[in-house]
Amino acid sequence: MSAMVIQVALAVIPIVLAITLHEAAHGYAALAMGDDTAKVAGRLSLNPLAHVDRFGTVLLPGFLLIFQLLSFGRVFFMFGWAKPVPVAAWRFRHPRQGMMVVAAAGPAMNFFLAWVGAVLLNLSGFRLDAEPSLLGQFLLDFIVINLVLGLFNLLPIPPLDGGRIVVGLLPASLAQVWARLERLGIVLVLLVIFLLPRMLADFGIAFDPFAALLNNVVPWALRIVMQLAGFGAGSSDVQVI
Repeated sequence: MSAMVIQVALAVIPIVLAITLHEAAHGYAALAMGDDTAKVAGRLSLNPLAHVDRFGTVLLPGFLLIFQLLSFGRVFFMFGWAKPVPVAAWRFRHPRQGMMVVAAAGPAMNFFLAWVGAVLLNLSGFRLDAEPSLLGQFLLDFIVINLVLGLFNLLPIPPLDGGRIVVGLLPASLAQVWARLERLGIVLVLLVIFLLPRMLADFGIAFDPFAALLNNVVPWALRIVMQLAGFGAGSSDVQVI
């Protein structure tokens, strides 16, 4: 029972911290550029409850957590989302570019948190050739979860942060078309990331951006973060999962 409690803590606490600070970063970035919508709505908060989406933050992750613990004894994969921070882009001097900065603030916060976690991991005496302590495992999970969350949100699919960044970079006519896709919400993300790769695989077409992210981009980002935190070249040997 105690081992299961530890597994739950190792899975839930880093995710809660990563999501909470990610969303708060959006709100503070908007406030810095003159939009206090998130502040008025009470979303400039480090209280995780302020950012909870009933299905995306509680029900879906909870189901994945319980299913994996009962089936495999540990957590391999988590997916979910928080309640978006409200932003009134029309209050920015340049709405599209301002929204792009607000969108980028979330992933930037996650990358910063990953680096902080790596610095703490280095200070904790973590060694690549030894079994990590409970603190070491927690920090490793914290680093990887922040990297996955930050990089996943940079995928150029509305309503992910990357989709909003693309809207700020495209010419106005194309930006309007791309921005309209946001109306589909999380359904578009689930379609492109999870359903479309399975459908295309039946026709022999290899298209799986999420797998490419986990297998290629995340290990590369992990290596960079570890080295920036003072680990040597051997940090490339750290396992993502």
